[in-house]
Amino acid sequence: MHHSTVRARLFSRRLPRHTVIAIRGELDIATTAALRTRILTILADTTTPVIIDLSAVSFCDASGLALLVGTQRRARLHGLAVTLAAPRPNVAKLLRITGLDHAFVVRPTLAEAQRGHVRTDHRAAA
Repeated sequence: MHHSTVRARLFSRRLPRHTVIAIRGELDIATTAALRTRILTILADTTTPVIIDLSAVSFCDASGLALLVGTQRRARLHGLAVTLAAPRPNVAKLLRITGLDHAFVVRPTLAEAQRGHVRTDHRAAA
């Protein structure tokens, strides 16, 4: 099996109120190890809530789900919240049938995820 991240790419950007991690391509056994390493580096280097933009993820298997769950666990160790944003219908269905849609905050768009973090921050302060 070819173990390359050519089938998946990860981009991150820090904004004033959150860090966005955008994943593009396939989240599967061949791509998750390299992605995990990059995500852990990002988590260790941020202090803001994390949004994982799934809008360009075309495929996700059990190892991809494990990557998301592991990311959430590691983020919590750093005191960070994780929101999943804009999963395509096939990924949203996978989250739903595995029950992970209840384990994560899932927003239909990146913009809504960004607004959600602001609202959550204000409620926590109130």
